[in-house]
Amino acid sequence: MILDTVRMRENGELDPLRYDGHLDAPQEVARMLADLVPVGSRVLDVGCGTGSVSRIIADTRNAKIIGIEPDPCRAAAARARGLEVYQELFTPAIVQRLEAFNVILFADVLEHVADPDSFLQLARRALLPGGRVVASVPNVAHWSVRLDLLRGRFEYQPAGIRDATHLRWFTADTVRSLFETNGLRVISLQHTAGVTLPEYENRRPWRWMSRDRRDAIVRALARRLPLLFGCQHIIHATPV
Repeated sequence: MILDTVRMRENGELDPLRYDGHLDAPQEVARMLADLVPVGSRVLDVGCGTGSVSRIIADTRNAKIIGIEPDPCRAAAARARGLEVYQELFTPAIVQRLEAFNVILFADVLEHVADPDSFLQLARRALLPGGRVVASVPNVAHWSVRLDLLRGRFEYQPAGIRDATHLRWFTADTVRSLFETNGLRVISLQHTAGVTLPEYENRRPWRWMSRDRRDAIVRALARRLPLLFGCQHIIHATPV
């Protein structure tokens, strides 16, 4: 999730390429997901988007990435990054066509689907023995959401934790329960800092700070109070 710029099309629709340009930075989603991918793994990136995260994982972990992305604009952008991408939905049919994988990756995907349970069950079928599922989902218990709820507000946004296209909302407990009820044992649950969230540009006292100082403080708070300051939950799970 990178939100330095949220772009809109001229007709007012959300830009399909708005989640792009991930950085390989400490406590941010691309680095933390990559760290959970064993070197040399065969990885299926479900909903790979523009390939921004996949490219970092491929380069830093020497991984073979195969992406699935239904949106044509995002699929084209991912192919331009040198990735092998299937422009279709994640279904049993495509799992049958592809060989099994060491890692199934859902990078900010499960919150966009009506039935994430079926995705996790299908992912289990696509894993090699000893394989793992690695995922990130936004933390709806983030301080910014809590503060607005105290004020009686919950406003959808073009991107970020309250992205208007999200269909599901997760706390640490509910995402753990999602995985466990679908036959996946959670090995670790970590949290990103999300220093590029718009809240840190727009709200006091954050907007008064220099970028370097603010980022350092946000990362420290995310380590100390992850359920409050964590932007995304990072899940590593294996079949039971």
